[in-house]
Amino acid sequence: MLIINRRNLLAASALLAPSVVVGRAFAAPAAKDSRLLVVFLRGAYDAANIIAPTGNAFYHEARPNIALAHPDPANPDAALPLDADWSLHPALKDSIAPLWAARQIAFVPFAGTDDMSRSHFETQDSIELGQPVAGTRNYQSGFMGRLAGVLEAGRSSPKCMPIAFTQQVPLSCRGGPVIPNIALNAAGKPPLDQRQSELIAAMYKGQNLGGADLGHAVSEGFAVREQVFASINQEMEAAGRGAVSAKGFELAAQRIGHLMRSDYNLAFVDVGGWDTHVNQGGAQGYLANHIGELGRALAGFAAEIGPDAWRDTTVVVISEFGRTFRENGDRGTDHGHGSAYWVLGGGVRGGRIAGPQVALSPQTLNQGRDLPVLTDYRALIGGIVARQYGLSPAQIAHVFPGAAPVDLGLV
Repeated sequence: MLIINRRNLLAASALLAPSVVVGRAFAAPAAKDSRLLVVFLRGAYDAANIIAPTGNAFYHEARPNIALAHPDPANPDAALPLDADWSLHPALKDSIAPLWAARQIAFVPFAGTDDMSRSHFETQDSIELGQPVAGTRNYQSGFMGRLAGVLEAGRSSPKCMPIAFTQQVPLSCRGGPVIPNIALNAAGKPPLDQRQSELIAAMYKGQNLGGADLGHAVSEGFAVREQVFASINQEMEAAGRGAVSAKGFELAAQRIGHLMRSDYNLAFVDVGGWDTHVNQGGAQGYLANHIGELGRALAGFAAEIGPDAWRDTTVVVISEFGRTFRENGDRGTDHGHGSAYWVLGGGVRGGRIAGPQVALSPQTLNQGRDLPVLTDYRALIGGIVARQYGLSPAQIAHVFPGAAPVDLGLV
């Protein structure tokens, strides 16, 4: 089912039929047809076993059962060398490793937020809101929503729109223009037919909110919904011969690529299942299976969006926090702090480990248990979008208040 952000409509009327998507025209700056996709791994993925410091003896000491083996071409379960210090999980050999070789992906270790709660919900909120942790939180304003507002204010043509590929409108997409959302497993028949859509649109005809014509906004939202369903179903019928959609992010990522190739330039998607307290596994097992799916999904997205659009696309993969550097008694990892983020795209200056680093030891761990945060995620993403969209310091300050952007030379 399609879920929408109803906050503005409810302010004007107590009556609203469910499952209406409200959209608004959105365009990238005229200077560049750039695209940004943010992938949020909910549950805190264990970055230290995906971009692993295999060159560090403390890594193997801290993880006697789940650490990846030193790079070894003769061992298919061994880590894949990235440089003298870092290695890639072998489950990413056929998906992400080729992007590394093509210098289209970079990894930023020791990244995250200064939220020290180690709570999934609180830290996810911190990430999505993009506001100073120490301040009062405005839950009606997320960093993607504010970015959409900045880009819309500077638009020169109604070419693209922002979208959230989520079951509900995420916190990150609140504020700014109303952003439609669609659950990627919701392909099929739209939940409302044309007659119902027209009746609901008629309810809001002539009503205004903040200078916006709600009747027009609702009608436009229905048009967006129909366009999304038509595009998804067309792709599904071609690939699956009319069969029901397969589940999983691998197929979902291809749909996102299909839609972002021509219709959308700013998108958010979340992927769950990363909380690995028990039997996490090393080269094989639960985490290996999940990271393999993610790698194939991102490779599928790159292939589906096509080489021309891929050159102007940046994908940022984030998670609310990392996990404890030492494995626990259940051969898993617990809630930690610093993580490793991914930045990939056809125009990314990749093939490198970016950002400040520190040699890991018992003394350099945060509170003696997990990775420190040396690159604030707001500064990281702020630096990326500043370069990608040519945003001014004032515009970046609006998207990420209180966080000065850092330019790691990634785009």
